Amino acid sequence: MTVEALRGHRPEVLADLLERYGREIQGVAYLILRDRATAEDVLVDTLLTALDRGDTLRDPGALRPWLLRIAANRALSVRRSDARIVQLHVVPDRPTRQTDEDERLTLLGVVDRLAPRMRAAVVLRYYADLSVREVADALGTSENTVKTQLREALVQMRTSLGETSMTREALHG
Repeated sequence: MTVEALRGHRPEVLADLLERYGREIQGVAYLILRDRATAEDVLVDTLLTALDRGDTLRDPGALRPWLLRIAANRALSVRRSDARIVQLHVVPDRPTRQTDEDERLTLLGVVDRLAPRMRAAVVLRYYADLSVREVADALGTSENTVKTQLREALVQMRTSLGETSMTREALHG
């Protein structure tokens, strides 16, 4: 029903898409952009683009990866256009246990240091749980490129996390 409504450009499908995929789309955008308000804008843009281009979706089973591809591409585009703007890092609204929150912020900081396309590959693969093939399709690149980006990202993240833990140990002694 959703794909048929999307292909028919029926606006009432937006509520269903928002309910089913909204959090994940916004999560992917946020992890790429690291800005909550801009991620919300990407969510809206993604849904409107899906409504506008719904008739191009050939495989109804590919709706989720198709939406995530639109979101990732839009977030990367916004990131490129905002490259000159300094982003302020804001602490999330709902902290969990302090240790969990510290680890989460440390990990987000490490992911934030990755190059935008590499960050998009990591977010789509490990946050959105897309297959390597789906990530490659979403980013318009080859599976081998995605595998290389993921491998290099994990090396960079491990290195950064090692430096972060050494710094934390030195501070807390």
